[in-house]
Amino acid sequence: MAQQSVFTKNRIVSLDKIRNIGIIAHIDAGKTTTTERILFYTGRTYKIGDIDEGTTQMDWMPQERERGITIMSAATTTFWRQVRINIIDTPGHVDFTAEVERSLRVLDGGVVVFDAEEGVQSQSETVWRQADKYKVPRICFINKMDKLGADFKATIQEINERLGVKPAVMVYPIGKEQDFKGVVDLLTLKSIIWDKDKEGSEFSVSDEIPADIKDQVLEARAKLIEVVAETNDTLLNKYLNNEEIKVDELKKYLRQATIAYKIVPVFCGTSLRNKGVQPLLDAVVDYLPSPADLSEIKGIDPKTGESKTRKLINEEKFSALAFKIQLDPHVGKLTYVRIYSGTLNSGSYVYNVNSQKKERVSRLLLMHANHREEIDKAFAGEIIALVGPKETKTGDTLADENAPILLEQITFPEPVISLAIEPKTKADQEKLSYALQRLSEEDPTFKVKIDHETGQTIMSGMGELHLEILVDRMKREMGMNVNTGKPQVAYKETITKEVEAEGKYIKQSGGHGQYGHCFIRMKPLNRGEGFRFVNKIKGGVIPSEFIPSIEKGVIEAMEKGVLLGYPLVDLEVTLYDGSYHEVDSSDIAFKIAGSMALQSGAKRADITLIEPIMKLEVTVPENFMGTVIGDISSRRGKIISTEKRTKYAVIKSYAPLAELSGYATVLRSLTEGRGFFYMEPSHYEEVPKNIIAGMVNK
Repeated sequence: MAQQSVFTKNRIVSLDKIRNIGIIAHIDAGKTTTTERILFYTGRTYKIGDIDEGTTQMDWMPQERERGITIMSAATTTFWRQVRINIIDTPGHVDFTAEVERSLRVLDGGVVVFDAEEGVQSQSETVWRQADKYKVPRICFINKMDKLGADFKATIQEINERLGVKPAVMVYPIGKEQDFKGVVDLLTLKSIIWDKDKEGSEFSVSDEIPADIKDQVLEARAKLIEVVAETNDTLLNKYLNNEEIKVDELKKYLRQATIAYKIVPVFCGTSLRNKGVQPLLDAVVDYLPSPADLSEIKGIDPKTGESKTRKLINEEKFSALAFKIQLDPHVGKLTYVRIYSGTLNSGSYVYNVNSQKKERVSRLLLMHANHREEIDKAFAGEIIALVGPKETKTGDTLADENAPILLEQITFPEPVISLAIEPKTKADQEKLSYALQRLSEEDPTFKVKIDHETGQTIMSGMGELHLEILVDRMKREMGMNVNTGKPQVAYKETITKEVEAEGKYIKQSGGHGQYGHCFIRMKPLNRGEGFRFVNKIKGGVIPSEFIPSIEKGVIEAMEKGVLLGYPLVDLEVTLYDGSYHEVDSSDIAFKIAGSMALQSGAKRADITLIEPIMKLEVTVPENFMGTVIGDISSRRGKIISTEKRTKYAVIKSYAPLAELSGYATVLRSLTEGRGFFYMEPSHYEEVPKNIIAGMVNK
C-alpha cells in the first residue's frame, strides 16, 4: 500500500473538527479558482492550479480542462487550523444541475461564490434555492473584487433582495477594481493587506484603517453588531443597553445564527489575484456547522414507515447515503457515500435499504479529485468512495442490516432534450448499450430508451452541452465511434378533459382464446403531477391478479403516446368496471385491453402537446437591447423584466426550447459578439394549436 500521507494519518479527528462543505455558484463566478486557492493555502497542493492553463486539480477531466468548466463534482480533503475540511467543488453550468443537487444533499455547509460585477445571477438563484431545499447553512464570498465594474455594496443588496436572506457583512474592502488590495475585518477592526508576494500566502495585519474608508468601516461594524444582536435575546439586551459586546461573544452567536440559517456571513476577495481567501477559510472553521452541530439525521423505518433518527456519532448504528456513482478506469465502479453514523470497515458488508440487498465493500478510498488513498476504516461525518457495491444507485441508503433506516432520497429534474444515437459499425452495437448503461448509472438526469417503431436508441439530457459531453466521453473513455442525430425537444402529450373509455380484447382460436375487458375513467392532472392509477373495482368483476396487467398496459400505451408518439403525462386513470372469462382471461389479454382503453380514451380527451419552457437571461450592451427583445418575442418568448447592470442590460424572459436551437450563434451576430446568455429549464406549457397542426400534418 502507498505510504500514508498527512491527510490519511491525521484524518481521525473529533466530530467538531470536521466540516463538509460545497463550493457552489453561477458559471464563471470563480468556484474552481477559489477551491484551488483553498487547496494551496492549506498545503494540499504545492502549486496553484490555473483554469486557463488547464492545470487545476479539481477539474481533472480532459473535457473540463478544454472547456474551462466544471462538469463532475470533485471531492477532496484538506486541513486548516487543525480542522479537517471535506470539500466538494460543484459545476456552475445548468446542464449539470444533478451534480449540484446530489452534493448539496450530503453537505453540512456551503460557500456560495458571487461575481462582484455580475451580482446575483440566475444560476446563483437556482443553486441558492437548491441549498434552501436541503436547509444547508452557508457563507457568501464576493469574488472578482479587482474586476472593472465590481460593486461590493450592490452585490450585498442583491443578496438581500433577490435571495431573501439577511447578510452579515464581515469585511470591508480596501481599494476597488484594480486597486483592490485587502479587507478590514469588521469584528476585530484589523486591516488585512496582500501586497508582499504574488501567491498571496503572506499578508500584513495592522490596526490602522485607511482614513478614506474609516467612517464607512465603523458604520458597517455597527450594522454587523445590530444584525447579530437581532438573532439572540441576551445579545439584543446588551446591544439596546449600550453594553460592550466582546468579539468572542459575537463570534459565538454569529456561529449559532449561521447554523440556524438566520443570517449569512459575507466575505470578499479575488481568488485569481490570491486575495481574501484566508479569511474565508477562517469563516468555514468559525461559522459553518460540523456534524456535531447537526447532532442527528432523520429517516424512516422501512418496515413500519415511522420516522426515525440517528445520532451523527461513531458509536451509533451504521448509516450512509450513496450520492454519486463514478466509473473509474482503474478500479471500476466507485460509490461515493456520506457516512452519517457509525463506522465502516473495508472488507465488510453493507445493507442497501432501497434494494433490500447486501453488498460487499472490498475497499474504502479517500478521494482527492481523481487521486485516491486507501483506508481501512471510515467514520461518521466522512465523505469517502467505496469499491465493491455493484447494485447501489444514486440516492440509495446503506445501513446496518439489523437496524435499517431509509434516508431522504435525492430528487432530480426531468430531461428536456434528446437525440438519436447509433454505432458506426455493427460490432459496436453491444458496446453502445454497455456504454449508455454505465453513463446512466453515473448521471441520474441522463435517460436512455429504445424507440420500438424506428428501432433507434434515444438519449435524453438537460441540454445540448450535457449530451455533447456524454457523447465525447463515450468516444474518449470507451473508444466508441457513434453517429448522432439533431437534438430534439422533449415534447410530452397530455389530455385536457375527462372521458370514459372501454377496452375489449377478444380473440378466438383453436383451444384457449383470449379475453380481457375493462372500463376506465381518464382525468387530467395539474402540470408536473405525473400519473396516478386508481383501482375502483368492486365485487371481483375483474379478479385482482389481472389489475396490475391493466395498469401495465395503460403505462405502455402512455409511453408510446397517442397524438405524435410523445409520452403521455399528467393524468389519472381510474379502473372502475370490466368483465372476465373463467377460461380465456389472461394477463396478456388484460394488458392489451388496458392499452386499447387508454388509446381510445385519449383520442376523445382533447389531447394536446406540452413543451419545455426555458428561463432565458440575456446580458447585452444597452444599445442592442431593442433588437434582442424583438428577436426573443419572435421566438414566442415572453419578456419578464429588464434591468440595468453597469453598461449592460439584462433581459429576463421565458421562451420555448424548440425556438432556441442555435441561439448562441444568433445572439453573437445580433450583438457583434458582445452578448451572452444563460438558460435553464423552467416548466412545461401547452404548444399553440397552429404549431401542433403543423407538426401533425408534417
